[in-house]
Amino acid sequence: MDIALSTGQSVVGALVLTAALVALHLAAPRIRKLPFIPERATSSFAGGLAVAYVFLHLLPEIAAGNEAVGELLKDVIEPTPLFELGIFLVALTGFTVFYGLERLATRDSPRGGSNGEPSGTVYWLHLGSFMVYNALITYTMALRVQTGLLFAVLFTIAMGLHFVLTDRSLQEHYPRRFARSGRLLLAGSLVLGWVADALFAPTSVLLVALLTALLGGSILLNVFKEEIPTNRNSRFGWFLTGLVLYAGLLGIVTAISE
Repeated sequence: MDIALSTGQSVVGALVLTAALVALHLAAPRIRKLPFIPERATSSFAGGLAVAYVFLHLLPEIAAGNEAVGELLKDVIEPTPLFELGIFLVALTGFTVFYGLERLATRDSPRGGSNGEPSGTVYWLHLGSFMVYNALITYTMALRVQTGLLFAVLFTIAMGLHFVLTDRSLQEHYPRRFARSGRLLLAGSLVLGWVADALFAPTSVLLVALLTALLGGSILLNVFKEEIPTNRNSRFGWFLTGLVLYAGLLGIVTAISE
């Protein structure tokens, strides 16, 4: 059975998990180059774990948020099939925005700025979107902790290792700029999200559902973009190991929490 925490305890727990995410973000280059383990193995393991999170936790969470919003607004708006697609349209928006930014960065590379990088405008737009992405992760962290501590820990593990993949992508797109400032700014945005949560915690069911859906669509794109493409020299065995391990842990936590 999961541990019930007060609001204050949840904020403190979220701070601990935020600190873990910051550490994983800053250590991402070293994690990808662990001694005796090829980088493609660590990246594939992280990818498998993230994919398991998407299918077994994220998608059900978005669906649950949609049900909660429908229950909340049933006396105000008559439920229709189109209305029930609302949350999923928000998730699709998050997916599309990040896909568009990725395509912009890729297309701009050949004619970009110095050292073959995309222009500064594209860099800051791309990095800024990931900063918002990170801030959303920690802005909703206290609520995740209060809802279920074990699930919040699993979420942190999935997101922390997912940062290994996004770090690789941004480093490839912007080798000079990202190494100089990007990683620190992304880590700082995690802290900023927690501070915003501590000062202005989300209380609206509708707001939480919308933020979760927007974040969910972004996570979907970033997970599949980094692990699925055939041009990646990935290891299916490591990918499957991460997937099975996370699925097993999630199953155990679900059973304990019932």
